[in-house]
Amino acid sequence: MSWLNIENKTVIVTGGASGIGKAVSEAFLENGCHVVVSDMNPKEPELKGATPQNFLYVVTDVTKKEDVEQMIAKTLERFGRIDVMVNNAGINIPRLLVDPKDEGGQYELDEKVWDLVCNVNVKGVFFCAQASVRQMIKQGGGVLINMSSESGLEGSEGQSVYAATKNAVNSLTRSWAKELGKRNVRVVGLAPGIMEATGLRTIGYETALAYTRGITVDELRAGYSKTTTTPMGRSGKLTEVADVACFMASERAGYVHGVTLNIAGGKTRG
Repeated sequence: MSWLNIENKTVIVTGGASGIGKAVSEAFLENGCHVVVSDMNPKEPELKGATPQNFLYVVTDVTKKEDVEQMIAKTLERFGRIDVMVNNAGINIPRLLVDPKDEGGQYELDEKVWDLVCNVNVKGVFFCAQASVRQMIKQGGGVLINMSSESGLEGSEGQSVYAATKNAVNSLTRSWAKELGKRNVRVVGLAPGIMEATGLRTIGYETALAYTRGITVDELRAGYSKTTTTPMGRSGKLTEVADVACFMASERAGYVHGVTLNIAGGKTRG
């Protein structure tokens, strides 16, 4: 028996084909779990430790209830139960509330961006949580892990709608914990801060974020490496978030419930 003792648990990771989600998926595989990755990417990802016996990939749009229900059904058909749901799928589109230099322009927040970010980051969390927790209650318990962000705790310049959705996730985590504790379903949140670069940090994202902050892309990238707002003086590693997710899924964290843990190197202002 390992220290975490999560071998053979069935774990779903939404948005698990890249970035933090991929690191989380690989960490659960490394700890002997059965892992279901749910993602929009039509191409199945290559994950360390994945085999036909312990891994399932399901293309899913978390904003569509029928997609989520199909993903849950395929998980149960393959592995028979759901022990952990990691609500990781999310999207971030930097925008200004008002752009005095270009009113109504490309980088000013509009209804389309608002709806897209809210649908993925809040409605998607709701759909996946509801569908997975129904099964957890039937089988006697489970763990729901909602991926938030340090910006959801503190706000973030140029990322207001993203930060708002992540604070909504924090509130859902607290409320669902009050509902589900009596059902033996633990609910926790994880809030990563500035993380090492991934494929999700595209030039389009960086250009938009730099514009909203009145700096160049080069200056934005220099800020990643300086991390002057982080007391630990460095960006976080994806594996550091993944390790916490595995711990939270285990009985070692059996009395941790209804809280969102900030994994941000001490950073408290974004």
